[in-house]
Amino acid sequence: MSEEQAKVKITVLKVFKPEEVFKEPPVKLKTPHPCPVHKVGQTFLLEGYNQPEGVCGFAWSAIWPWAVMLKNHGDLKWHYEEPGAGVVCCPDGLRPVIFKIERI
Repeated sequence: MSEEQAKVKITVLKVFKPEEVFKEPPVKLKTPHPCPVHKVGQTFLLEGYNQPEGVCGFAWSAIWPWAVMLKNHGDLKWHYEEPGAGVVCCPDGLRPVIFKIERI
């Protein structure tokens, strides 16, 4: 009998300002402000495999592989002491957003 897939909670931990990442960015931003999509404290619940409404597509590309592993009861135990959880960063190198993902 197969184990039921877990739900995964995604929480925004930190939203960086461009100047927190680089004093002088290697590429100039058209709009030099933090990510306009995510705010610290936002949470999303992943019950299936689809991108939760409100999660940026770029962030989702980084979150998805980790979330699938947690949904299927995998752990990042080689990396984290807390089972069923991890931290992942969106791929925006000038204004990244840090997320905690956890099995609930």
